[in-house]
Amino acid sequence: MTRSLFRRLAGDDRGISAVEFALLAPVLIAFYLGLSEFCQGYMAQKRMGHVSAAVADLIAQEETVTKANVTDIFKIGSLIMKPFSTTALKQRVTSVTRTGNLVKVDWSRGDGMTALLKGDQVTIPSDLLTDGQSLIISEATYDYDSPADYLMPNITKFSHTYYLRPRVSDKTLCSDC
Repeated sequence: MTRSLFRRLAGDDRGISAVEFALLAPVLIAFYLGLSEFCQGYMAQKRMGHVSAAVADLIAQEETVTKANVTDIFKIGSLIMKPFSTTALKQRVTSVTRTGNLVKVDWSRGDGMTALLKGDQVTIPSDLLTDGQSLIISEATYDYDSPADYLMPNITKFSHTYYLRPRVSDKTLCSDC
């Protein structure tokens, strides 16, 4: 009797699909969750890069800005980050001019980042400016903390620096910075 039971079970293939699904489902679910978390981090990084570019672009379109103008432009940068939290977004915009071999700060404003002091030397990529030229440098950093902490359990720091020349004048001035 037990032999016939074993023969019947050995020839029975009705549950093979269920067993295969039970083996593959956890792997596929983990892959899906990891990929969705990676995509969220990538979107946050891309938005932060757009913040840096937009801030530099808006400043470079002005001949003169004020602290209030720069603060409003930083708020626009924060809007670009939505739907991600903006508490971890830090921004700084700086105007620099090359004099001889030195690149010095004309003015700087920061939101969450320390503004550079007027006259400080900065390092920029070589051959970006010639003597007497001015440049707008926009920097943004973002500390991304994944909501699920599945693939990226720690905070990931993204940063981007954008360089743009003033468009309407040789130098963008800040009257009260």
